[in-house]
Amino acid sequence: MIKAAFCDDDPTVLEEMRVLFEKYCGACSQEIACAMFHSPLEVLEEIEKGMRWDILFLDVLMPGQNGINVAREIRQYDTDIKIIFLTSSAEFAVESYTVGAYFYQMKPVREAQFFELMDSVVAACNRARQGSLLLFSKSGIRRIELEKLVYCEVMGRTLIFHMENGEIFEGGGGMDGLCKKLLPYGNFLRPHRSYLVNMEYVKSISYKTIVMSGDVNVPIPHGKYTEIKESYLAYALNRELVFVS
Repeated sequence: MIKAAFCDDDPTVLEEMRVLFEKYCGACSQEIACAMFHSPLEVLEEIEKGMRWDILFLDVLMPGQNGINVAREIRQYDTDIKIIFLTSSAEFAVESYTVGAYFYQMKPVREAQFFELMDSVVAACNRARQGSLLLFSKSGIRRIELEKLVYCEVMGRTLIFHMENGEIFEGGGGMDGLCKKLLPYGNFLRPHRSYLVNMEYVKSISYKTIVMSGDVNVPIPHGKYTEIKESYLAYALNRELVFVS
């Protein structure tokens, strides 16, 4: 279930948003969990405890608080939440996108605007969920986008996920279970019992190694080269990649 939160210091605005939200869920038959907050400090406290929402409607101008700065703090814990800023001023519109804002909505929010915005952000959440993986670790719960996953390796009972931007995340579990979840996507290949690679990031394949983006070498077991090469070629042909011979 998608989870949404609303934060505004003005009780009147918060009530208006609650009414719009309930109308939307009823009209569109959407089941979305909802939480309401009067203070961004309450939101931050919940996020620090491990709470994760998919959507956050956040007021920009609050007494003693700037929503943009609050969003920067939130991004330290959650890079995936879709933040929609609510404001009566366009002053911070450009700056809002420096913290990865999904949208910058001017007040007052009309019903038609709200419904259109919710349709858009809910669709984005659903797309993200279909192409993402929930990762459970000691530091909490994180959702990682599969299209940005370069490769994964296992060490003991720890899965190590290497992302396109260089970030590395760890989670519990085994490689067999991960493969059952990801191989059906079609772009993942298990060349070695300890590795799972995203073929979108393969740079080259030789008899002994697969070279990934970032020049990481993934070993190829003896006798597996032909099978791996054919799997990659089938994937490349299906993706209509260009070949030069």
